[in-house]
Amino acid sequence: MKLRRSFWRVIQICIICVVCLSACVRPEEGPSPFEGISTDRKKEQALPEGPVDGLEFSMIPDSEMVFSPSTVGFSISKVITSNGGYLADYAEMVGEVQFSGAEIVERVSREYSVHPRLLLAVIEMAGGWVSVGLQDGVKPYPIYASESAQALLFTQLSWAADTLNFGYYSRRVGGLPVIWTLDGVEIHISDSVTDASAAVQYFLAQIYGYQDWLMAAGPLGLYAQYAGLFGDPFADEVEDLIPKDLAQPEMALPFEEDWFYTSGPHSAWGSGAAWAALDFAPDEEGFGCYESDAFVTAAADGMVVRIGDGIVVQDLDGDGEEGTGWTILYMHIADDGKAVEGDTLEVGDPVGHSSCAGGPATGTHLHIARRYNGEWIPADQNIPFNLSGWISQGDGVEYDGKLARAQAVVEASGFPTDENKINR
Repeated sequence: MKLRRSFWRVIQICIICVVCLSACVRPEEGPSPFEGISTDRKKEQALPEGPVDGLEFSMIPDSEMVFSPSTVGFSISKVITSNGGYLADYAEMVGEVQFSGAEIVERVSREYSVHPRLLLAVIEMAGGWVSVGLQDGVKPYPIYASESAQALLFTQLSWAADTLNFGYYSRRVGGLPVIWTLDGVEIHISDSVTDASAAVQYFLAQIYGYQDWLMAAGPLGLYAQYAGLFGDPFADEVEDLIPKDLAQPEMALPFEEDWFYTSGPHSAWGSGAAWAALDFAPDEEGFGCYESDAFVTAAADGMVVRIGDGIVVQDLDGDGEEGTGWTILYMHIADDGKAVEGDTLEVGDPVGHSSCAGGPATGTHLHIARRYNGEWIPADQNIPFNLSGWISQGDGVEYDGKLARAQAVVEASGFPTDENKINR
């Protein structure tokens, strides 16, 4: 089967190459990585007058979109160092801490759960930072041109990861049939491409006009940059990324006393991820942002594999890898009393105190989300949260939703009331 698929993939690439090579002219607006091709043009090509069909070309498998099992053993720093481009010596202040280029890619990749190989391919295609040095005329921006001094690598790469997530998880739930390029061309995404490729097509449409989009989304664009850095993106494909019979392991509510259910299913990270997160707030006298006396407790047995600003990530399958099996993200955890990386927690063990640490928050609470093989698992779809028998439900509006157990139903509310109080 793999030989047959490879044969048809070669035929597919050859056909699309002919189309792309005959239609790659850059319009005036928008940054382009293809300036060398575009500058020799004699005449701008007219834009389509109506909607067009998207390319039937799959750039990457789904397992190269998310922080999947294929990340195991992959070294971001080794790739950056061996290529010797501008990124190898790049450093940037993120908050009050200086990060290297490799550390920024690592952080964004893990936080948004987007594959580091895809992020590096995006950086290479758009700015050349992976392989091009400063003396060779590297572009002054990593992904898109901006006059803002704040639009540095961390900001731009975070935006790219969030945009890729929006495309991917929209496609996962049957959305994203149509995208629009910067110059307003309407493109109908082919049903035949992988969800990951649809997400990349959506992302590329946010930074390029139609003619550049054709090149970037075809075999001579991001796919070629990816292959040049890492080889065939389908070589390490994880074909059964989300098994059809996948079920959540047993989990408990992540607290022992009464808390309030404050937010239903919403984005797990940033604004573009799956609606994989729920929010809970402690039943205390405090208002706004403060460090709670109440402990967040482990929802399941597992090892702490990553901590960060407000973050604790717990691996449930025991292999110590964040990209394999089930993981739980606990967010807005204060530094004081936080679990330590390498700790093995059992259900009910303290994870840390809830707070506003680590991200935008209007008040102290816990943000909890699940991943399987690096993919955010929606709380309002076919594998809902089951926390001490409380089953999550969505209402079709982000942040709205309910938890139900037997005949009891608790509706999410941003305000603490007797109606949204919940316990084990």
